[in-house]
Parts: sequence; C-alpha cells; structure tokens
Amino acid sequence: MKAEERWQARFRAPRVTLPTWARQAPHRAVYRGDASGSWEIYAWDRSSGLIRQVTDGARGVRHGAIDPAGRWIWWFGDADSDTTGGGYGVWSRQPFHGGPDEPLAIPPGHPCGLALASDGAAAVGRSSRDGFEILLARPGSEPVTLYRHDEYAAVADISLDGTLIAVNHSEHGDALHPAVRVIRANGSTVAELHDGPGRGVTGCRFAPVPGDRRLLVLHERRGRREPLVWDPVTGEQREIWLRVRGEISADWYDDGRALLIIHNERGRTELLRYDLAGGGLTPIQSPHGVIEAAAPRPDGTIEYAWSSAAHPPVVRSSNGHVVFSPGRTPPPSVPLEDIDVEGPAGRIHALVSRPERVAAPYPTVFLLRDTPPGFCGGTDGQDDDSFHPQAAAWVDSGFAVIRVNHRGSAGYGSAWRNAPRGGVGHVELADVAAVRDWAVERGIADPDRLVLTGAEWGGYLTLLALGTQPKSWAAGIAAAPIADHAAAYEDEPGCMRAVHRALLGGSPAEVPERYAASSPITYADMVEAPLLILAGTNGPLRPDSQIERYARALADLGGEVSVCRYDAGPGARVVEEGVRRMAASIDFAVRALDSRR
Repeated sequence: MKAEERWQARFRAPRVTLPTWARQAPHRAVYRGDASGSWEIYAWDRSSGLIRQVTDGARGVRHGAIDPAGRWIWWFGDADSDTTGGGYGVWSRQPFHGGPDEPLAIPPGHPCGLALASDGAAAVGRSSRDGFEILLARPGSEPVTLYRHDEYAAVADISLDGTLIAVNHSEHGDALHPAVRVIRANGSTVAELHDGPGRGVTGCRFAPVPGDRRLLVLHERRGRREPLVWDPVTGEQREIWLRVRGEISADWYDDGRALLIIHNERGRTELLRYDLAGGGLTPIQSPHGVIEAAAPRPDGTIEYAWSSAAHPPVVRSSNGHVVFSPGRTPPPSVPLEDIDVEGPAGRIHALVSRPERVAAPYPTVFLLRDTPPGFCGGTDGQDDDSFHPQAAAWVDSGFAVIRVNHRGSAGYGSAWRNAPRGGVGHVELADVAAVRDWAVERGIADPDRLVLTGAEWGGYLTLLALGTQPKSWAAGIAAAPIADHAAAYEDEPGCMRAVHRALLGGSPAEVPERYAASSPITYADMVEAPLLILAGTNGPLRPDSQIERYARALADLGGEVSVCRYDAGPGARVVEEGVRRMAASIDFAVRALDSRR
C-alpha cells in the first residue's frame, strides 16, 4: 500500500467511542461513530445486537447521552447560523427505539454539560453572550433556570433520583480551577467545595445508587488531581490516598462500593479497583497504551476504549474480549519513543515517532496539541501513546514527528499545568525550543527541515512561534488558530472567554498589554517561514475577522501565507474534511521544504 493510501485508510476506517449504557437498563447503549462519513449517534440494543443510527447532521454530532432508564437518547445538534459560529445549538432527544425528535425548549447556546435522572429529568448547562445558566427540564414541564452567572458554569451531574444537581463554577473568576456547588431541584444551595486560588475542585458523578448523595470529586490539594468522596448534606469528605505517581481520575462501580481508578503517568494509563470499605487497591489487566475511556459493567467487568501509537483503537473488556468492532481495521503505525529533555523549568517529557526506511536526520514535524494550558485533565490535556492518525500520516510521508508535553500539559502535576499563566504562549514555546534543540543536537531532526503545526491552541502556538522564533522553523501550518487574542475574545463563545480571562488574568479591557504580548499578530513583522492557515467556515471564531486580518497583515509585510478554507469547524466531525486538510498540510510542507534546497 502506498504511503498516501495508507494514511488515508486510517482516517477513513470506521471508529467508535466507548458505548455508554443506561444504568438501570444496561442492555441499552449509545455511542458515537463515523461509519456514515461523519460522527453521529448510534443506539445499540445489546440483547438483540441491533444497531440504529440516531442522528444524521450535516456536520456530525459531538455530544450524546442515554438516560438511566434507557428510554431516551439525547444529543446536542449545531444550529445553522451565519452569525453564531459552529457549536451553537440545542439539545434534542428521541425514544431509544426511534421516533420523532424532541428539541429542548430553550434558546440556542453552547453546551455546558448534560446530566439525566431516572425519572426523566435533565439538568442542562448552556452559555451565550448573556453568561452561563443551568436549567432543569422535567417531562411535561417547561425548563426552569436554577442558576445563572457571568462566569463559567457547567453541569457535572444529577443524582439518580433527580433531587441534587452538581455544578462546576468559577464565580471566583478562575475557570481553570473551578469550585463545585450542589443545589436542589428548586435551585437552593446544599453545599459547596472551594479549595482557594490555584486549587481546582471538580465534581464528577453522584453514586449510581437511588437515594445515595455521595459525589465523586477531583481535587488538587497535594499538587495533582486526586479523587475524594463527598456527602454534600453532612459535609463528610473522604480523600482517596493512592501511592502512585502521575495523576488520577475515577468513576463509580455500579453498586457504589468501589471506585474505578484511571491512573495516568507519562502518556500511558492503567486501571485499578479501589474498594471503599477496606481501602484495597487491585490492578486490572489491560494492554500497554492509552485508555481513552472506561466504565464498570453491573457484573463488575470493565469495558474500555484502548489504543497505542502503533495499534488502532478497539473497545475491550477486562475479561479479555473485544466488546465492539466498528468494521475494518486501519493500518498500524510505528511505536513511540519517550525522551526527556532538560528545559528552562525542569525536565520535559516528549514523544518521538520515526519514519521507517528513512535515514536520520529526518525532516521533522513538531505537532502541537489543540487544548489550552490547564484546560483539560486526564489524557485530553497531554500528548500520549494513543493512536494518532495525523501523526501517523506525517510518518508515512517520511517525517519524524515530535510531540512535546510542555508546561501547561496535564499529567505532570498542578504546578506544571499552571505554569503558562503570566507568560501564555511564550512559556510553552520555550519548552518546545528546548526539545527542538535537543533533537537537532542528537541528529534526529534536520535543522533546515523543521515544520511546526497544530490546530486551535496548537495553531495559535504555531503562529506565535513563527514570529518569536523566526530562524528556527522552515514552515508553519495552523488550523483554526488564534492570531489576535483580543479580537478572538470579541468573537468567541462565553466558555472560551472564561478560559481567556483565567489564563491572561482578565479581559482585554482589563489587561490589554498581556493580550498583546501573547498575540501572534504582534510579531507578524518577524515571520520568515511560509505559512498555511486552515480556516474553518463553521468554527466558533469567524474566519473573516482575526484570522484573515492576520493573514492580510502578513501578506502586506511580504510574508508567504496561504489560507485554505474548509467547511467544518475545529474538531471536525466529517471524515473527508479531515482527509482534505491532512493532504493539504502534507503537500504544503513538502513544497515548502523542497523550495529550500
């Protein structure tokens, strides 16, 4: 198989997420899959084996859920609008076995969590230019607003009986380190956990037992994310002390007597069972690699979505069986190599993928992650050993790929994750530069053939690096980037504004110098390398505003810049859009490097 056919086969091979089953009807499940060509919601009756496609959106669906009783499937559908940008829409539901769609009767907005109770009640979070609100929708009744605030807020969960709702919020002004509040169905407050500045407390899930008030929470009291069990009525807290390095997330077993521990260290994950009665910790057998999601079944077995850099994703069970296969298996890729580099603030962990049958030093792509610093925990906020079709495509095309867990990454403790605040963009790029220099000195990367690329936040860092490190990069490729933080703030949805305020210490009106110092447009006159910008026409940032203004400024200064438009927004849910963007990126990089010879 030719290189192009090989990497395209990975993009086009059907993929699925871990099926989520109804707590009180575990034979009924939903999952997201892209067999139709876009990411859609599917219903799976596990007792009969029947599978049904539920949604059929023009740009795919990002969020879906099933209620505990297994009666209703919920999903968030984008609204078609020329003024609001992608990701703006409403929640809808449909009976498990099919029927008419029932959109929730609330104004369109951006999703901020959904939680479902066994009686059909739904706690819904939404954001808009008017702020954040939490609503409660009961069957046969109009949705009622329980909570509203200008600062970030999202639904964490609702108790199985629908009496308690957990809300993660940042009323104190720091969306990256939230507090958790439990409220009643009438909106009154039961209790709150807030550990103070720089220490997030994030509500996860209520115990899956009727009448059980205990809430599973993640805290940062000892410099990393760890679980505790909290009874908001009595105030009792039980911290779960685990003598393992790295960071931890958790979920309930079905009977509420144990926790499933997901332990993340150096870009790999493992599963353990923690018994609440005796405190015993038992490893759960799983392959070496990354577990994207995991959940206990009622019989105590664990189902999980697993992959590694070399092995395509699959849904497995702890009993050794493959639970679900979406169809044809995509071609494998090369295994990762771990490297540790001394950086300006400590050791940096990075991951290297080397092309086969190509001699070093290699043309090298530095592939930058799309999440803002401190924004996500678990595996979402770091580069890891999971299957990565984009990285594999570069390798197939003869490039080495280096991914850097720079400061701001999850998985290395709270101090590392919080470090970019005060020097946003520049802090992360100082670590990237240290790894770049290491790779050149070791003869891995060819210093004259270095390409920097990323999407969203990674696209932003790409633009910033081309302006602040102009002699280091031969080409840059940025998808849906931020080019001007202040201008982006005016266009973006409320949840992204909250992240901007948390990272930069306020709004553009309050700290304009910080927004300017971290904005690529400030350094446009320093850019020397050719640049490709991939601009999504349905993203939350309007492509005809800050991105195009940056491109015009660069062109006016004599820079070499191309803008390629695509239909889907960031995190595209349409398979062929991903193929087209990848092909455009590889073609651009090859031509840019060839022109330097």
